[in-house]
Amino acid sequence: MKLKFKHQPFQLDAVSSVVDCFTGQPNARAVFTLNTGRRNEPEQIDVDSYLQLTAEGIGFKNRQIELAERDVLANIRNVQRRNGLKQSEKLEGRYNLTVEMETGTGKTYTYIKTMFELYRTYGWSKFIVVVPSIAIREGVLKSFQMTEDHFMEDYGTKARYFVYNSKYLHHIETFASDSGLNVMIINSQAFSARGKDARRIYMELDDFQSRKPIDVIAGTRPILVIDEPQSVEGKKTAEALKLFNPLFTLRYSATHKKEYNKVYRLDALDAYNKKLVKKIQVKGISVKGSGGSDRYLYLEGIDLSRKRAPVARLEFEVKTKSGLKKKIRKVKSNDDLHQLSGHLEQYRGYVISEIDGLRNAVHFTNGVTLYAGDVQGDVDEHHFRRIQIRETIKSHLEKERKMYHEGIKVLSLFFIDEVAKYRQYDAEGNALNGEYARMFEEEYEAVVSDYLAEFADDPYAAYLRSIHVRHTHKGYFSIDKKSNKLVNPKVTKRQTDSDDASAYDVIMRDKERLLSFAEPTRFIFSHSALKEGWDNPNVFQICTLKHSDSTIQKRQEVGRGLRLCVNRDGERIDATVPGIDVHDINVLTVVASESYEDFARKLQSEMAEMLSGRPRKADVRFFLHKVVENERGEALYIDEQLANKIHRSFIHHGYIDDEDQLTDAYFQAVDNQDVALPGELARHREPFLELVNTIYAEGKVRLVENERAHHVTHLAPNGNFELDAFQKLWRLINRKTVYTVNFDSDELVRKCVQALDRQLTVPVVQYTVKRGDMMRIDSVEQLNQGEAFRIQGTVAAQTYAPSPSRLKYDLVGKLVEETKLTRKTVVNILLGVKESTFHLFRQNPEEFIIRSARLINEQKAAVIVDGITYDVTDQTFDDEVFTRSHVKAHIGHNAYPCEKHVYDYVVTDSKVERDFAAALEASEEVLVYAKLPKGFFIPTPVGEYNPDWAIVLKDRDGYRYVVAETKGSSNAMEWREVEKAKIACARKHFAALNVSQLTYGVVNSYEQLRDMVK
Repeated sequence: MKLKFKHQPFQLDAVSSVVDCFTGQPNARAVFTLNTGRRNEPEQIDVDSYLQLTAEGIGFKNRQIELAERDVLANIRNVQRRNGLKQSEKLEGRYNLTVEMETGTGKTYTYIKTMFELYRTYGWSKFIVVVPSIAIREGVLKSFQMTEDHFMEDYGTKARYFVYNSKYLHHIETFASDSGLNVMIINSQAFSARGKDARRIYMELDDFQSRKPIDVIAGTRPILVIDEPQSVEGKKTAEALKLFNPLFTLRYSATHKKEYNKVYRLDALDAYNKKLVKKIQVKGISVKGSGGSDRYLYLEGIDLSRKRAPVARLEFEVKTKSGLKKKIRKVKSNDDLHQLSGHLEQYRGYVISEIDGLRNAVHFTNGVTLYAGDVQGDVDEHHFRRIQIRETIKSHLEKERKMYHEGIKVLSLFFIDEVAKYRQYDAEGNALNGEYARMFEEEYEAVVSDYLAEFADDPYAAYLRSIHVRHTHKGYFSIDKKSNKLVNPKVTKRQTDSDDASAYDVIMRDKERLLSFAEPTRFIFSHSALKEGWDNPNVFQICTLKHSDSTIQKRQEVGRGLRLCVNRDGERIDATVPGIDVHDINVLTVVASESYEDFARKLQSEMAEMLSGRPRKADVRFFLHKVVENERGEALYIDEQLANKIHRSFIHHGYIDDEDQLTDAYFQAVDNQDVALPGELARHREPFLELVNTIYAEGKVRLVENERAHHVTHLAPNGNFELDAFQKLWRLINRKTVYTVNFDSDELVRKCVQALDRQLTVPVVQYTVKRGDMMRIDSVEQLNQGEAFRIQGTVAAQTYAPSPSRLKYDLVGKLVEETKLTRKTVVNILLGVKESTFHLFRQNPEEFIIRSARLINEQKAAVIVDGITYDVTDQTFDDEVFTRSHVKAHIGHNAYPCEKHVYDYVVTDSKVERDFAAALEASEEVLVYAKLPKGFFIPTPVGEYNPDWAIVLKDRDGYRYVVAETKGSSNAMEWREVEKAKIACARKHFAALNVSQLTYGVVNSYEQLRDMVK
């Protein structure tokens, strides 16, 4: 598998936020001498040909920043204003820029792209990535390797990159002498730690022509990129970094301790709101009132069904022939644990009085209450860890069964204290299972056995049977070179960086292989060293089998599983994938060694601290002078009049309190998708709500959810599904269709040209160029002191659009990729637009591609819908689309018991759907209905479309059959272009079925549905 990379708007914003800080810097390169004193220096260098210099002893360096400090500060403040950040009063730390990016959002990809943009825009070509650990170093190296072809397509060039090693100094020579983009990756210990290898960078070395490596590196005036600076910049390292003589420094992290001139922020709240990372759910396990009690009880969970009383899964001790054993039993109200345990005296009086499915609790007649995840009694650490391992396996299988049909490999990650708990060795050196590996295999076989009995006919069962328990778990640790055994990090004095790296080499080499279903490894055990520097996008469970008291450590560990997953084709499952809810698939389950409340409080406390710089109030000042831009590129400026109107509207609807802080009513309206806004915002609804999302409302936003609060995880069809009327409806609509599109290519080109000429706007990137006389360099001293080009005389300032890049840019290829049109069609569109329109590409290539592709796709959708026809095939959707319905629902929140639905519960996504379902239940005209599962869909050129409802209505002539889409507004003007296209295609699909009793339409209430049917 090869991972595929997309152009993400938030990453482009982060890149431009750095590049724009130096607007006005000339695009040029500079040279310096590598071998001062070693040979005859040239007396003069011809300015016109210095770029072609390759003679021995000539190196290329980053041209000095020619802008005045006040100009750089002004640029930084402009960027900060644009990004809603606090503006710097001065250049903090001189030329230091801070970029905050939440773990899992592609921080490494972003700073690599930033290097390419700085190289293209200003000619800066020397970069050093400084990392705090070997783990991160290996991860950065892997990122350069994986993105090499991707950036080659974008920029027409490759970066030379290498990992610093004092034994291979020729890499430094190439780094300095090559004129292209060059990157050195170095971990901080290599220049700040004690020891022979670390000191070599500061020594005059015979094998380096009696030069000091640090002097040659410093001569390039590199741009430092510090990855995780909070772990790098101790006092000693900070001093050592100055010796690199950096042009400026970029700092990237999610958890900065000290910030200098922050120019971009994508924090935990941003990442969650934009669905750029997985949703976090915690399955807590907490010891309750042990106090020496020998009455062991563990409440695993509660099973609910509308037609029978709740059943609890309870673990307690049972008397067997071989002694006492802990067993999980399904129990119900009035069950007596004294009898069920074999009359163990410790359970006398433990009679179940109530199983509360709504609150996930079991009440006993003796006054004891247990909540799901509670452990009571004497619990040694050995059994507590067994519970964690079992819960992780169960979560894994539950999620894997769903993901298997989506082509997504599921991984689970265990953090442990020491290698011996996973791997041990006998006297002959043979590997043996440690305590946790033995537990895992025992629990895995037991859980899988139960799972196969329940889902024997599911195709996923065959996949489970094909994997042997010994092959499905693996440990990733350091390897001792002499014994070839797994060891804890840095356990011996002889262990070096290369020893530590051996573990990470395996991890990074297997990153793609682990995502393949052909690779049996699904469960990974590793030391806590993995808390930084490694992640795999398909880690869906994290279990910490160790003590963790640090909130920083807790957040870093959770970060190993935050990245959005990829499917078997290497495609990331994000918001660009049609027909899916990102957070329906991307959910990270943390099996914690504490209660959900304790875990969530600690994790959110740290996150709240990181969000301290966010705005807190939705007052007039917050809205004033903001610009919101919709998906069509239409910008709306919020002036004083509109800001006041918005503020009054928020007061009127109770969205803010007397202190202008967002209320529960606002967040409820967001959940229900019915936030009331002034009419002026009708076309900018979503970007405006994203703006409000930047406000941090303490206590109102939960970034962590309680996994045990989800009572309903699987829906099975009930008797309503078998009703003749519903079966007839299902047979009418389950027929599959295929579409063909006939349209005039010339018409598409004409409409695209018109749309681009009339609607395309691209933000202009301005460059202030300082003018003066060009000066010839005619001495070695001048060469060593300055640049190959020098400014002389009075400097005047004038603003120009940027000059075209000297790097190739495949505009046609990028538009073909984004629009899926042929190269010929794209070329004809570009040839047809006005020169003024095409000139926008030169001003801002990235934005030109994004915005023009959006406009072209809109026109394509409109033309395609006009020319699309559907034909009915012999294929049908199987009834399994109903039996494979996986959900995560909370009764009373988004799941409701029902009588007329084909499941015992109806799961809704919004207040509109909830009210609609309630009306269906109450109506005497409704016989049966279904919230259609996602497995049922209509193919369209703009992605799969899953209608909401299938309904059978009774009338005087028999039955009427309805397929309905519910939306908050029935006004098509408020729908997205893609939604409009899908609905238009659906109308043609159902028309092709040619069923006179069937009606399809879009409604916002049951009353509207009745009117539509009549």
